Amino acid sequence: MDLTGDRARSLVVLKLGGSLLTRKREVEKLRPKVLTRLAEEVVAAAGVPLVLLHGAGSFGHPGAARFGLARAPVPGSTSAERTRGAAIVAAEVRRLHLAVLRDLIRAGASPWSVPLSGVGHNRAGALAGLEVAPFQRALDRGLLPVSFGDVVPDDVWGVSILSADTAATELARRLKARRVVFATDVQGVLEGPLNGKRTVVEEVTEGLVARLRPGPGATDVTGGIRAKLEAMLAVARDGADAGLISGLTDGAVSRAIRGEMVYGSWAHARAP
Repeated sequence: MDLTGDRARSLVVLKLGGSLLTRKREVEKLRPKVLTRLAEEVVAAAGVPLVLLHGAGSFGHPGAARFGLARAPVPGSTSAERTRGAAIVAAEVRRLHLAVLRDLIRAGASPWSVPLSGVGHNRAGALAGLEVAPFQRALDRGLLPVSFGDVVPDDVWGVSILSADTAATELARRLKARRVVFATDVQGVLEGPLNGKRTVVEEVTEGLVARLRPGPGATDVTGGIRAKLEAMLAVARDGADAGLISGLTDGAVSRAIRGEMVYGSWAHARAP
């Protein structure tokens, strides 16, 4: 189902990073004050159609790495081992998801859980399909659809990880959102020496992504930032703005939802 018209283009997709909601170096450690404030900021932007996703942070990433769910099965491993790991990781991330839902309800929102495991599937670790109708039905009823990075069925690997970043990009395209906001624990893309003064790159371009790409034989030390920037550029090519901002700055998320070009790194919408 695709939305059309002005109402569709007022939609915002907000993704709250796992590093923002949790302390990633501590197993299943929530940042409760940050989560509470962000839930209040979402409510403060009431009136703007919104789809919310969140990352797994310290609730899902350690298990996903331990069981190898983001890569092809290791030769000699059994499908039972992989599916057991998938069940464990799915349970772990749902503990974070429940905390997000509870804080949204306390703040006055009406969240509606839409787990990616029930609406999406991968093929060899890449998104192969995502049903958007459940998100649209929630929006039509005045609910706030909330999803998260999850373990999903995989046509080749059995099960694999579908990230919230990937889902946010696909939902923005299919639901014709006007902007996607990636809220993290940093102010944007930082450039400069690691031990010196670093500055925020305000415009995300293909050239920026190319500079982040390591040379042949080098270790990729950029982590997930390159994939996130590529997702932002894909959003921009589809005609929507995409911003990478700090969710630790009071009010920034609420202002970004309402349409302000808050401080951070942005990929600006291009004519589709």
